[in-house]
Amino acid sequence: MPDPIAKVAERLGLSPDEWDAWGPDRAKLTPAAVHRPRKGRLVLVTAITPTPAGEGKTTTGIGLAGGLQRRGHHTVVCLREPSLGPVFGAKGGGTGGGAARLHPADAIDLHFTGDLHAITSANNLLAALVDNHVMRQASPTLSAQRVVWRRVLDMNDRALREVITGLGAGNGAPPRPASTSPPRARSWRCVPRPRRGRPAQRLGRMIVGFGGPKRPPITAADLGATGALSALLHDAVRPNLVQTRDGVPALVHGGPFANIAHGCSSVLATTAGLGRADWVVTEAGFAMDLGGEKFFDIKCRTAGIAPAAVVLVATVRALAWHGDGTDTAAVQRGLENLERHVESVQAFGLTPVVALNRRQGDADADIAAIRAWCSERGLRFAEADPYGAGGAGCEALADEVVAAAVPDPVLQPLYPLEASIPDKIERIATRIYGADGVDWSRKAEQGVRQIEHLGLSGLPVCMAKTSASVSDDPSRRGRPRGFRVSVQELRINAGAGFVVALMGDIVRMPGLPAQPNALGIDVVDGEITGLR
Repeated sequence: MPDPIAKVAERLGLSPDEWDAWGPDRAKLTPAAVHRPRKGRLVLVTAITPTPAGEGKTTTGIGLAGGLQRRGHHTVVCLREPSLGPVFGAKGGGTGGGAARLHPADAIDLHFTGDLHAITSANNLLAALVDNHVMRQASPTLSAQRVVWRRVLDMNDRALREVITGLGAGNGAPPRPASTSPPRARSWRCVPRPRRGRPAQRLGRMIVGFGGPKRPPITAADLGATGALSALLHDAVRPNLVQTRDGVPALVHGGPFANIAHGCSSVLATTAGLGRADWVVTEAGFAMDLGGEKFFDIKCRTAGIAPAAVVLVATVRALAWHGDGTDTAAVQRGLENLERHVESVQAFGLTPVVALNRRQGDADADIAAIRAWCSERGLRFAEADPYGAGGAGCEALADEVVAAAVPDPVLQPLYPLEASIPDKIERIATRIYGADGVDWSRKAEQGVRQIEHLGLSGLPVCMAKTSASVSDDPSRRGRPRGFRVSVQELRINAGAGFVVALMGDIVRMPGLPAQPNALGIDVVDGEITGLR
């Protein structure tokens, strides 16, 4: 049986004034809970390039936290909040699986503490204020054709990728092209540091549009919207406390996707964990080339933190998939994908621990081939069974992580902030993806000039590209060679503090698959079924 949330809070060293119960099994931290000197060591869990079978990165992270606890280490796990789009779409739930799962899983996968609903409400309130500002011809002048703030919906709905708003007689709003997109307020919530200004200051920086081609951007602060947005997000900025099935405290907060945003849990949650526990296990979305790179270059740089160790998750099936087969020879070919991601971790000054997430039916010969490959390269390796045994199945992995951890880690970003936007993107593309170079569309080149004109070249870059390949072409498995990547467009996310580079044919609003996970979800005898 799960412990009462009061016991979980006590286990994390929280005093009664540092948390508010949100029912019997979850809580919200107060601001006082975050402001404590850091003492813990941070462990990043990332993975090889995703495959249709899934690699179990979240499950492995939860299991690792349980394994560390079983080895006597005071541990907390910091994870992202699931989005309703993947829950009802192709991926299913985002709370782990089997014996390595968060509790209460169904609640976390659905409405949880209402954070994502608050974010979409705040985002769409700002969109309504923007349209009202245009209609009223208020000052500062905002051109309807130069509005960049978009409405959002936390659901996969391809019909809303491109829409026309303002249609209908007499509504007073000028018709204009629009669309839905991932809420930028969601990314904003994940990067503020403790004691670095009020939330309203970052909210106020969000750019909603322009009055003309050479005029300065118009922000949420210019519209006077920051107070109302702060009110809607008052509780959403506070990290959520739950637990794993092993009873490990879990801080679940933030949730931007790693293929189109930075894909990490919030800085506030991670900072709170580092001030409370000896070991903090966190993850970054998708593979090392996406969430992993952004974890170092965006989250860690913004937060002033550095990981002591990195875990790189792989499975036999995933490696065989990257090797275009199902036998041991395919696994060996697929190891090239693992090699690409090992090199990417090493680009940041660390050598990863390779975690083989065991699945039923894995052949001994395949496991032996992976172990031998790691041994030949001096890589620490551990088999793990988080799904079947939870923390008990990850004790060997926990030992390898402790042995690999750097005592006093120093962050080594891939690029300096003073580098130009093209130079930053070139560095990521060549050193992390293995590309030969970068091609730029005319629209992207215009974006570079605009960013330079606005004085925002010093921001880090958030690459938005397919998660199905290290390249920007989803059909290229394994370790692609002899390719170039293309930048189609640049977008400024001023609230979160980075520039988004849209690569290849990336679609920021995914659609539902042929068989959405929603079709298998039901309520039977008062219990939700079908969430995975």
